[in-house]
Amino acid sequence: MQSVHIVSAYDEELKFLAKRIAAMGGHAERMVEQAVAALVSADQDLAQKVIRDDIVLDEGQREIDDKAILIIARRQPMATDLREIVGAIRISADLERVGDLGKNVAKRVMSVTDGRDATSLYRGLEALANLALIQLKDVLDVYASRSVEKIGVVRDRDEQIDAMYTSLFRELLTYMMEDPRNITSCTHLLFCAKNIERIGDHATNIAETIYYIVTGDQMPADRPKEDKTDRVVVQQPEVAK
Repeated sequence: MQSVHIVSAYDEELKFLAKRIAAMGGHAERMVEQAVAALVSADQDLAQKVIRDDIVLDEGQREIDDKAILIIARRQPMATDLREIVGAIRISADLERVGDLGKNVAKRVMSVTDGRDATSLYRGLEALANLALIQLKDVLDVYASRSVEKIGVVRDRDEQIDAMYTSLFRELLTYMMEDPRNITSCTHLLFCAKNIERIGDHATNIAETIYYIVTGDQMPADRPKEDKTDRVVVQQPEVAK
């Protein structure tokens, strides 16, 4: 009877980690979504809310770390259970970083005061954020279902995010070269775009962690993880004679 109780309590501890990961994931999604909305609409109140909300993910990561260490010390898990616990630690760290990236975007809202007539830039940022959020949502669904066959789709989408980021990077540089007055605002938008692109990288990290949890193997590194902004060449605008 006692062993049944121990197993039941152990299962509840593992479920607790999974529930906290799901809660952190939902919170991280909302932070990024609200940060981009605040940037597009110049909503400083919403930006401040996002900045304040980051503490929820910080506390969530600490809670998962503490609980995971306690479970390892008390239960001495092996094989799949150990991978589950270590995976929760790794995923919570990635989600905490996603929250930091969302907060960084929100911090830029107060600095971007010019160039809001460049609507294509903001549409580009929104499109990039939507793609990153789809990837994050999909990978959290994979974590809940353990459907590792879907991981390849999640990882491949990161290439789309990189390509969109490179295109937006080029467009922002062009705006800066056409009019020096755009330099300050476009520089802040470049940082925002990079933060959003990094969210896709963290979603990919989570996908690889899930694959390890389920299979016990590392995913093959058959895809280069890089953007191509170092190869962007922008033509100087012609000067009227």
